[in-house]
Amino acid sequence: MPEIYVRTEIDAPIRRVFDLARSVDLHIATNDRSHERVVEGRRSGLIELGDQLTWEARHLGIRQRLTVKVTALDKHSFFFDDVMIQGAFAMMQHRHVLRKVAKGVVMEDFFYFKAPYGVIGRLVEICFLEKYMRHFLERKANELKRVAETDDWKAYI
Repeated sequence: MPEIYVRTEIDAPIRRVFDLARSVDLHIATNDRSHERVVEGRRSGLIELGDQLTWEARHLGIRQRLTVKVTALDKHSFFFDDVMIQGAFAMMQHRHVLRKVAKGVVMEDFFYFKAPYGVIGRLVEICFLEKYMRHFLERKANELKRVAETDDWKAYI
């Protein structure tokens, strides 16, 4: 099962970064390539514990739906988890962890997934899916960093 780790240093207050990481509006705005949108659940604002959202997007040329549930969220420790309930993966979990450091914040993404279809799915993971997902997560983190470090954050929280 692939495990992707993305570490991003952000020069902004930790509360701002945490709220931006939970912003449905920012998530949509930074996914123009995949035309991501919410079709069920919270369509705007900040996700909260227990929220269940169904996203529709185009990935790898295929329109897909992915339903995730926020299974853990701690506003004092600055982390949250979302887990796939239904979608293209056999399994998917995404843990978002933020830590205050001397200059700003370190945002860490821990992304675990498993492709369906057994051995064929494992070959897809190895050949291109892991790289695709890593690039997707890195691009999202860099966009969040850009927004957090400028006045653009005001449009989202």
